[in-house]
Amino acid sequence: MTVGKRPRRPPTAQQFVLEEIRRAITSGELRPGDPIRQDALAEELGVSRVPLREALKILEGEGLVTYQVHRGYGVVSLSMADLREVYLIREILEAEAVRRAVGEVTDADVERLEDIQRGVERAADAGDVAEMAAANRLLHFTLFECSGMPRLVRHIRLLWEATEAYRSLYYSDHENRQLVNHEHRAVLAALRDRDADKAIASLDEHRAHAVSALELVFAEETAADPRQ
Repeated sequence: MTVGKRPRRPPTAQQFVLEEIRRAITSGELRPGDPIRQDALAEELGVSRVPLREALKILEGEGLVTYQVHRGYGVVSLSMADLREVYLIREILEAEAVRRAVGEVTDADVERLEDIQRGVERAADAGDVAEMAAANRLLHFTLFECSGMPRLVRHIRLLWEATEAYRSLYYSDHENRQLVNHEHRAVLAALRDRDADKAIASLDEHRAHAVSALELVFAEETAADPRQ
């Protein structure tokens, strides 16, 4: 893991470590199943083991990393069946969030979403996977929060956390990044028209394409690893 140049260090060592590990996971620098070498990572980040352990426990609670006895921490690794289940539950919950949001969204909200989407597109064009993942997350949750249903949004956020490590696998492909932007634009167009059914259908298609792409990644990795 290579520590990126950062304009300023967050206020605490724990927060610093959290941000660095999240960045490494969302950028694909740490991939699903990769072990997290605590001694080496603490030395690289210039922190003691204490804030590192605290950060890893938080990330474990979020579903980004997992702990196994005698093996330690590693980036969470899911099966394709797990991913399909998560995306199916997301489809159900996000449909309700979007339907409610369409009834509440204002022109100012749509303008803000448009501005966030421009950030997604800039990151996609630059090939900055970590920045695109962050902007994409902000776009989706800004929309969900327009529903005025914070409990529902919290449940959706937990599901997102469970598959965060896989987002970089999807965004690493240029065509996938362009497809994401096209699909986001379709959702925004539906929001401008206050068309809930169209917005939900566009998001369903958006998720389905991600699952299909990840199925190909899983198939390729299984074929390359004779142990699977």
